[in-house]
Amino acid sequence: MKILIAFFSATGNTKKIATVIKNKLKELGVNVTSVDITSYSSRQKELKIDEYDGIFFGFPIYSMRAPRICREWLHNINGKGKKCSVFFTYGGFGKDPAHYYTKQILDENNFKLVSSAEFVSAHTFNYSGWLAAQNRPNQSDYKIAEEYTVKTINKFITKEAYIPIEYDKPIFSSEQLDQAEKYRFHVITKLPTRDGVNCSMCGLCENICPTKAMDAEKGLADLDSCISCFRCIANCPDQVLHTNNISNTWEKKLEFHKTTKEGIDRMVSKIYI
Repeated sequence: MKILIAFFSATGNTKKIATVIKNKLKELGVNVTSVDITSYSSRQKELKIDEYDGIFFGFPIYSMRAPRICREWLHNINGKGKKCSVFFTYGGFGKDPAHYYTKQILDENNFKLVSSAEFVSAHTFNYSGWLAAQNRPNQSDYKIAEEYTVKTINKFITKEAYIPIEYDKPIFSSEQLDQAEKYRFHVITKLPTRDGVNCSMCGLCENICPTKAMDAEKGLADLDSCISCFRCIANCPDQVLHTNNISNTWEKKLEFHKTTKEGIDRMVSKIYI
């Protein structure tokens, strides 16, 4: 059996889960190929799926869905009736619509979705002052990822008739979620910017930006292209890239969602199969 894992991981959380899945597949004797689609150039290459018996897709959740650039990428792939699964990483707020709307894309593109999963992970905005799901994913999340891998492989190899996996329709329409995406820039009012004079001008921030938004020479991300994924901040070797500090909005976010930091830290990763 040959399996493909294709994942987007700006700050490393989704890659951690993808790595656990890959290692478990190898342990099971499965031939596995892993493709990181985070960089702009990687998403321009054709994803050749003909030779694979099943595909794992992995995405973070931004504003309750997979990032727009990931959805657009997925829209361009013909599933050719292949079985697939999708896993998400999220920082504790608004994750359910991601399953439903990603399945819509997969159905439209002739994939057969057999399972999905969600894994609690440190929120991207922690780089700007939040304290959501710090130190996640952890060993308990990785154990669930291994269980998810085994259950999904069994679904890939079964000869039983395909039964579509179903999710409850979200209360938010896709149009409402389009508006929700803009909320990131109501909170992040200062895009990743070079602060200080200790930059070695390595150019890494520009080279790895998923949307080609970062200009290393200017030390500033372009408003029209930036998606606030913070890949540049997470990977800057000189740690000179920052946004505005949003720590003052953390308690308000918890209050809005009627939860506590401890409640988020106790959240459990889940499998849908």
